[in-house]
Amino acid sequence: MPADSGKKLFVGPRFRRIRQQLGLSQTQIAAGLGISPSYVNLIERNQRPVTAQILLRLAETYDLDLRDLATADEDRFFAELNEIFSDPLFRQIDLPKQELRDLAELCPGVTHSLQRLYAAYTEARRGETMAAAQFADREDGTRFEANPIERVRDLIEANRNYFPELEQAAEHLRDELSVSAEELFAALATRLREKHSIVTRIMPVDVMRETLRRFDRHRRQLLISELIDGPGCTFQLAFQIGLAECGGSLDAIIARAGPLDDTPRRLYRITLANYFAAAVMMPYQAFHHAAEQLSYDVHVLAQRFNSGFEQVCHRLTTLQRPNARGIPFFMLRVDNAGNVSKRFSSGTFPFSKFGGTCPLWNVHSTFDTPDRLLKQVIELPDGSRYFSIAQMVRRPVAPHPQAQPRFAIGLGCEIRHAAKLVYAAGMDLEKAEGTPIGVNCRLCERENCSQRAEPPITRSLILDENTRRVSSFAFSNAREL
Repeated sequence: MPADSGKKLFVGPRFRRIRQQLGLSQTQIAAGLGISPSYVNLIERNQRPVTAQILLRLAETYDLDLRDLATADEDRFFAELNEIFSDPLFRQIDLPKQELRDLAELCPGVTHSLQRLYAAYTEARRGETMAAAQFADREDGTRFEANPIERVRDLIEANRNYFPELEQAAEHLRDELSVSAEELFAALATRLREKHSIVTRIMPVDVMRETLRRFDRHRRQLLISELIDGPGCTFQLAFQIGLAECGGSLDAIIARAGPLDDTPRRLYRITLANYFAAAVMMPYQAFHHAAEQLSYDVHVLAQRFNSGFEQVCHRLTTLQRPNARGIPFFMLRVDNAGNVSKRFSSGTFPFSKFGGTCPLWNVHSTFDTPDRLLKQVIELPDGSRYFSIAQMVRRPVAPHPQAQPRFAIGLGCEIRHAAKLVYAAGMDLEKAEGTPIGVNCRLCERENCSQRAEPPITRSLILDENTRRVSSFAFSNAREL
């Protein structure tokens, strides 16, 4: 924040969100800050400014990081709105970017509702809900359910991929066990057996077949396939303990999400149990300290915490504890067809919710260099720059003749944080040339891109049978209205 304590800021919507996350009324937070409830009300409606003194008092009183009042959420909401209103559905609407940004800042709830509505519309348009028309006339109450995976991703982003109750429970468990990373698997197996009467068994592939983990409730056995590597086995035990011991915390987090259909509710529960498992393997305080000390060397962190490359990258996106934050990373996982199966962001990177990624991002090149970690400075059309690393990983071994599953993991951050990474050592980040990329082809308006797979939906195609350009798609400079 600026050093000038008299500087006035208008951050009403962000102030309100923080108050609500703290579970405080306007009267309660006013008492804590030494101001009147009416002044709090005016602040939240952007009718009065907030001085830096009040922000500092807010941080000290409620143990907050002032970055909670940064624009990361507004940038993400704006990116979502921009993607929605770039759809040809809104071709006749000339909506200025500033109005979208104002909406993102002042009405985040409306933005989120629009995103959910558009997601449902997109699912239907893609033909994934053809049966919905049949359901409309049924009398049994059956109704269309929007994409549960996107719904859960939205919930994770709303919590900035950080769940303090699960972090505390995981650290408490590790304190109780008091074992090294190498001893963790045995300690978790012992806890399952002694506290929950669950026996862990590593089973041959011909018994488990396509199943990697299965809990036999009747026999009280946790069966794990021999195809899973060591860190994966430890993760599965921690996941089972999360379900057994953290049910109350899981239920409370899910309840805060509001009404959920059965499928997203169950998926959210599994996702939260996975979060707990990662936190057990990489306890927050120890992992954050090591990450800072090692300049975020993913391979060394994986070795120290007996974890996999993907597990560490995913964990780095969760370091959002107030006053003990890590770099705000974003991460994604793609297969060699470009399908995105994981997407997390604690920063401002504008992932597309309705498409793939840019082929110029070298995360896709890792399949050609499977044993190398690639690094890249990337630049989006709006001029924002990011530093990223990428590496291919292999999932549990598949028996012959099945194809060995391979994925590419990308991890990145804003360029201003990159100097803290071991991977950027010796680089002049200010002068480094960035690879121009887009969010994806349908939203990118860069011209003459040889990798373009489809034209931007915001531009009109120019068709000329006498000319062949580098790109298969030529388009006008003017937006379609």
